[in-house]
Amino acid sequence: MLLKIIIILMLLAIFASLFSALFYLLKGDKSNRTVKALTWRISISLTLFILLMIGFYFGVVGVPNPRPF
Repeated sequence: MLLKIIIILMLLAIFASLFSALFYLLKGDKSNRTVKALTWRISISLTLFILLMIGFYFGVVGVPNPRPF
């Protein structure tokens, strides 16, 4: 259950970072804030992917009862 909460929080952080990058882009900010926000989004996404793979490996996340065909 804790892993599922962490996954949801990370997804919210990804969306927040994406929309903050969009805000900085539309604002016309000449600094690197857009690039930094997108870098954070990519880092969080990679961390989430690795966390999901670990969860699948240990059986925490996935199909609870896979049926053989």
